[in-house]
Amino acid sequence: MTAFEDIVVGKSSIPSLSIAVVLIIAIPVVFFLCWRRKHKEQTNIGWLAAGAAGFIVFARVLELGVHYFCILADNPVSRFINGSTAAYVVYGTVMAGVFEECGRHIVLKYVMKKNRTRENAVLYGIGHGGIEILAVLLPAMISYLVIAVLFSEGDAETALSSLKITEETAAALPAVQAAAAFDYGMAAMNVVERVTAMLTHIGLTVIVYYGVANAKRICLPAAILLHMLADIFPALYQRGVLPLWAVEVWGAFWSGVFVWIAVKLYGKLKASSSTGNAL
Repeated sequence: MTAFEDIVVGKSSIPSLSIAVVLIIAIPVVFFLCWRRKHKEQTNIGWLAAGAAGFIVFARVLELGVHYFCILADNPVSRFINGSTAAYVVYGTVMAGVFEECGRHIVLKYVMKKNRTRENAVLYGIGHGGIEILAVLLPAMISYLVIAVLFSEGDAETALSSLKITEETAAALPAVQAAAAFDYGMAAMNVVERVTAMLTHIGLTVIVYYGVANAKRICLPAAILLHMLADIFPALYQRGVLPLWAVEVWGAFWSGVFVWIAVKLYGKLKASSSTGNAL
């Protein structure tokens, strides 16, 4: 427990975490409100919900189910993947690309058969990226904020008791250290990363949607490959090979590529003139 007792929360940790939480919540809200305001007659809220549901089902249920067997469980497969950086990167990028992009394709082609407009495709991407923020990143940020507040009071034992951290749960140490060291620079990095992630999800959704709307089979494998390329650096970071700043630069680059491709394809899609089904 000595390692926990030596932790000192930085002066900027609590305010920077508070700002990060507010801005992270604002990202999907602003994306949605801006797009909805501009295309209210061409969009249907059901597509926003479909994007959120697609992410939950394919990325947080099905993909995580495979991860449990291939990464978390103790078996020959998991030992091989965890024991090799190359295997880990290949596995991680393939799984992310296949599950998320095939998930998009399945929902867009077989579930969302009504109100197929290019504007709704963007709304689907906002739902996909937005729920990732609210369901994955936001809870982590809030937990960091709670940790920082508890440890800032100076009583490590009380904080550990409140967080239910014991010697047996010492794996929580990195999270506590990260919360204590959080600052304005890290807050800015998290916000920028989420903006680029939102643009990535929107761009990839438009690419997959273009394939569905125009019967272009090449779009799905292209989206999977592009997704895999974008995830190479994050996977290497998880293995301790690359610094975080390199991951952010890599992510911003590919986000720009996805948006550029999506803008080109969006312009080729027929503009919607139907307003009867907008909600």
